[in-house]
Amino acid sequence: MAWELDPLNVGTGLPLEGVRVLDFSRVLAGPLCAMIAGDLGADVIKIESPDGDPVRALAPPSFGDDATYYLAVNRHRRNVVADLRSPEDYARVAELVAQADAVVENFLPSQVRSLGIDRLRQDNPDCVWISITPAASGGPVADQPAFDLLAQARSGLMGVTGEPGGEPTKVGAPLADVVTGLYGAIGLLTGLFARLRGRPGRHFEAPLLECTMSALINQAQGYLSTGVNPRRLGNDHPSITPYGPVTTADGLLLVAVGTDGQYAKLVRALDDPALTSRTDWATNAARVASRAELSGVLDEIFSARPTDEWLEVLATSGVPHAPIFDVQGAFSQAQVRDGDFLGVMSTPAGDTTAMRTPLRIDGVRPDIRRGPRRQGEDTAEVLGR
Repeated sequence: MAWELDPLNVGTGLPLEGVRVLDFSRVLAGPLCAMIAGDLGADVIKIESPDGDPVRALAPPSFGDDATYYLAVNRHRRNVVADLRSPEDYARVAELVAQADAVVENFLPSQVRSLGIDRLRQDNPDCVWISITPAASGGPVADQPAFDLLAQARSGLMGVTGEPGGEPTKVGAPLADVVTGLYGAIGLLTGLFARLRGRPGRHFEAPLLECTMSALINQAQGYLSTGVNPRRLGNDHPSITPYGPVTTADGLLLVAVGTDGQYAKLVRALDDPALTSRTDWATNAARVASRAELSGVLDEIFSARPTDEWLEVLATSGVPHAPIFDVQGAFSQAQVRDGDFLGVMSTPAGDTTAMRTPLRIDGVRPDIRRGPRRQGEDTAEVLGR
């Protein structure tokens, strides 16, 4: 059984054209990893069990019969249903693995053994293998089912998210899964590059727990170097101020003053005696020490005018700032609305608007060539049955 490239993936000129990726993964992190490869031109085949990817039913919201959750990360792949417990299906999938340049999977270690996934990997030692795991293999929680929320809780991310003195709060988007999917994609691309350099067969593990902890960045390093446990600061930055929302006459505006020079520009733009008289706030260290007092002064100044007026005042000031949008507002801003980030994506229920890859290649953003497929829609074509 030959793995014939999907005609939609031939002649694209994209960097991964001709690369064959087999996707066993479910939910979000693994499918995101495979989708990134597909966005960049790879020919991806998704293998679903007869039960299907569980996120197909994670609704509302839905578009047709599929949850939009599923639609978000399952474009650019053909869809095949195969039961790895069936000897016939296992043999057919093994033929695909033998021809794959890369495989993405997120089976638990116990499932790897029971389904014979380790044998599939051994049969194609030249393949780049990406395992999305709950935590690094061999550890005490490596075989426990994990989800984005659990990773946010266990990683410490929720410990630094929320209001001072309030409860730990999850990030409003599945950041743990997204970071893990991105690390998986880094591993996949690195493995393909290694193959070109004569070092094939690399096995990359992207563990959800450790990938999420890596997103702590400065918060983690601050603790590791000083032993001081970071606390929740709401929208404030632990090391910089003013670096967060200020209250205007009709809402909020974000001011992100990252340097002393930018603070001096803010003082000039606001031209208020309450700031110009406080020369002791010229350095960031002094401002952080007086965070609450400075915040109160800024709120009093900014509350005198509505947000739109302040956006005009700050537009040419050199002070980093931004309106705070909800999701609708983010998609309505001119940068996104009038740009090429949004495109049309086909789905089983019809066309819908979707985000294209954020990457541009030589100034061009790749099109969405194919949207998500019905479960098993390509089984006959790919497996010949």
